[in-house]
Amino acid sequence: MSRSFAFAAIAVCALIWGTTWFAITLQLGPVDPVVSIVWRFGLAALVLFGFCAVTKRPLRLNRAQHLAALGQGVCAFAVSYGFVCAAEEQVTSAVVAVIFAALAFVNLILFRALGGVKASSAAWLGAALGVVGVGVLSTGPLSATDAGLDPERGVLFAVIAVLASAFGNWFAWRGQRAGAPVMGGTAWAMAYGAAMLAVYGVVTGVTWRIEPTPAYVLSLLYLSLFGSVIAFGLYFSLARSRGYALASYISALTPPIAMLVSVLFENARFGWSALAGLGLVLAGQVLLIRAPRA
Repeated sequence: MSRSFAFAAIAVCALIWGTTWFAITLQLGPVDPVVSIVWRFGLAALVLFGFCAVTKRPLRLNRAQHLAALGQGVCAFAVSYGFVCAAEEQVTSAVVAVIFAALAFVNLILFRALGGVKASSAAWLGAALGVVGVGVLSTGPLSATDAGLDPERGVLFAVIAVLASAFGNWFAWRGQRAGAPVMGGTAWAMAYGAAMLAVYGVVTGVTWRIEPTPAYVLSLLYLSLFGSVIAFGLYFSLARSRGYALASYISALTPPIAMLVSVLFENARFGWSALAGLGLVLAGQVLLIRAPRA
C-alpha cells in the first residue's frame, strides 16, 4: 500500500466513522440494540463473503485462523458495539467517539503486555496524555440536558467498549500472524460476532424486527456498507500493510467530526473541560503517531 493510498484510506475511514456515531443513535428506539447490531454485521458479513467470492479472494481458514476470527468477532463486533449502543443511550455520540480516541493507547499497552511489542518513550507519553484527556473529559458536562440521561454510566459503557475493541485488534493481529487473509478473516469475524449476539438475543427473548422507517433503514444500510464493509476493510488492510500506529491516526481525526455532527444534529453543548480533554487526547495521539516504530 503506497503512502498516498494509506492517507486516503485514513481520510475515508475518519469521515465514515466520524458520522457513524450519530447514525447509531438513529438505530435506538423500538428495535432492541442487540437486534440492530445483528442486522448490521450480519449484512456486512454477507456482503464481504460475496465480495471475496466474486473477486476470488480466499475464504477458507485453518483452525488457528478461525479461533482468531472468533475472538475478533466476539470482542470487536459483539461486545464492543453492544456497549457502544448502551453508552449512546446515556451520553451524546460525540462523547463516545472522543473516549474511543483512547483506543490507540489501550492498544499500545495491550500489545506490550500480551505480545511483547515494544514502543518508544514518546509513544508512552502519548498514551499517558490520552488517559488524562479522557479523565478530564469525564469530569465535565458530558451530555445534553435531556432528562433521564446517566453520563457516568455512559462513560463506563464506552470505556468497556474501548477495552473490547482493543482485544478485538489483538485477535486480528493474531489472525494476521497465523496468515489469515484480511478480507476473508474480517468476513468470518463479523459473522461470528453477529452469530454470538443472535444467540444472546434468542436466550434473552428479544423481539426480532426491523423498524420500517427511512431513518432506521437508511442508517442500517450506511452502518453496514460504509461503517462496516468499507471502513473496517480499509482499516485492517491499512493496519497490516502500514502498521497499527499509522492506522490509529484515524482515531485522532474522528472525534472532531463526531463533535461537529453531534452539535448540528443532537443539540450537544460542550464546555471547556470537554474541549480540554479533547485537546489532551489529540496531543497524545500526535505524539504516538510521530513516535518511531520499534
